[in-house]
This record gives sequence, C-alpha cells and structure tokens, in this order.
Amino acid sequence: MEVILPADRATGRPRGFGFVEFADEAAAAAAIQRFDGHQLGGREIRVNEAQERPARSPRMPFSSGGGGRPSGPPPSKPKGSRRNLRGRKRSL
Repeated sequence: MEVILPADRATGRPRGFGFVEFADEAAAAAAIQRFDGHQLGGREIRVNEAQERPARSPRMPFSSGGGGRPSGPPPSKPKGSRRNLRGRKRSL
C-alpha cells in the first residue's frame, strides 16, 4: 500500500486530499465502502476511486525567439520620456 499526501507549493501544508494505492481492487472497494462518509477530525470525509483528469487544451504557440511572448507582430517602439524630448528641443 502506498499513500501520497500532496502539499501546497507555497506553504508546504497539506492540500486537504490524498491518494492511497492498494494491492488489489477488492481491498480498495472495501476501503471505499467502509470509510466514505466517515467522520475524521469533526469532518465528513469522501472516499472514492481516483479518476483521470481530462486532457488540457493546448496553449497558444510561442515564437522561436524566446522571451515568452506569443508569436505575432513585434511590439511598437518605446516612446521614451516626453519631458526629456522637450528639454532637448529647447536647448538647441
């Protein structure tokens, strides 16, 4: 039997659920029958068979240039500080 208790990445605390792997299906079915709806620490627990997650939709493709930007037209050039541009014009 193997037990896995996932922890929150940020805090390291348990996420509130776990997984138990049994040697055979009969033992798993008996555990579900016995513990589903059981009170633990003042709370009712839910015990069921794990289900596969549905496949995620693919993300937007990225350009090969790196930088984490989606492919497409390049961004416009930065405008710079308009105050500095006015100051340079006056000093000419």
